[in-house]
Parts: sequence; structure tokens; C-alpha cells
Amino acid sequence: MLKKLLGKFAENRAEDLLKQAGLRIVDRNWHCRQGEIDLIAQDGDVLVFVEVRSRSHDAYGSAADSITPAKQRRIVRAARHYLAKLPVTPACRFDVVTLDQAKEPVWIRSAFDDMG
Repeated sequence: MLKKLLGKFAENRAEDLLKQAGLRIVDRNWHCRQGEIDLIAQDGDVLVFVEVRSRSHDAYGSAADSITPAKQRRIVRAARHYLAKLPVTPACRFDVVTLDQAKEPVWIRSAFDDMG
């Protein structure tokens, strides 16, 4: 239960950060069989798939360290599924927002690509 609350808190902080930067949140916690996307936002003409990661301690590494290649592949597969439902495929990117030990969120734009 606590882990779920901390995740919700991190997503709220990330959403606030993105909105303050002028992005419009299109969807939240979008999921399909391929995976889940924490936040989907519009940044001008670019659709942004955002992964939010938080860590309350660094015993297992930083929040950014937890975004493994396997996790990236799941996000990309879910994003492709999302894009397939749109009438036109927009430009898109994959961003990450991390929160380590309740510090200020860090926004990593274009954190990874669609890996081909």
C-alpha cells in the first residue's frame, strides 16, 4: 500500500513539473497487454511518453538506474500500441522523471529512443 502511495505521489509531482513547463497531460497510467505508460503528454507537436521512477533510498541504485533496457522495451511496445490507435502518428519522444529520496524531481528529456 505504501509503495502505491509513493508511486502516486511521484506521478503527481512529475505531472506538476510537466504542466509548469507547458506540457498538456493527455493520459495517465495508460496500460495495455504490452505494458504501462505513467504519463502521456503533448509538448507542442510532440507526443511525450513519460516514465516516472522514484526511490526512497539508494540501496538498489538511483531511480534512473531502475530503467533497464527491458523496462525501456516494455514502454516502447506499449507506446507503439498507443500510437497504432491514432489516426496519424505524431513525432514522439520518451522522457523520464525521477525522484530520489524525496528530492526535487529531475526531468530527463529524450531519455531513450524507440530502439529501432
